[in-house]
Amino acid sequence: MFNIEAYIRDIPDFPKKGIVYKDITPLLQDATATRETVAAFLSFLEGEKIDKVVGIESRGFFFATLLAQELNAGFVPIRKPGKLPYDTYRESYSLEYGEDTLEVHSDAIQKGEKILVHDDVLATGGTAAAACKLVEKMGGEIVQCSFLMDLSFLKGKEKLDSYKVVSLVSY
Repeated sequence: MFNIEAYIRDIPDFPKKGIVYKDITPLLQDATATRETVAAFLSFLEGEKIDKVVGIESRGFFFATLLAQELNAGFVPIRKPGKLPYDTYRESYSLEYGEDTLEVHSDAIQKGEKILVHDDVLATGGTAAAACKLVEKMGGEIVQCSFLMDLSFLKGKEKLDSYKVVSLVSY
């Protein structure tokens, strides 16, 4: 596999002091690196049937749509409240200081559909766990959760221990 880390740059003190932001825009700007990344994700799905790829707002959308296209699957956006125009299901989850909510269109996933949940970063796992709850509430069957990066020191994988979780890079 190519060196994906060469396309992820660190931005210190963004969005606030003490945070090192993992910027994936260099990866997205390179067509070959983007193709290689999609191929790497697909290698974890060999032999699996996927009906829908769920992308978590917003950076999860980039590769989720490309994966959906390659898998001949539908794309389902999971977004912050008030961003989707149709009837939605909601799931709230805890943050370090407070709470947040995710929404999905109520008709986006049908019972029994095989689902790939995708986001760019697995951090504390709260967002991904809430997305999985939404999928299951609608009757979808989660085949895998995939992430470009896993910030393993935050132990987000522990919140997803009942799912197959893959990431291309771990920090």
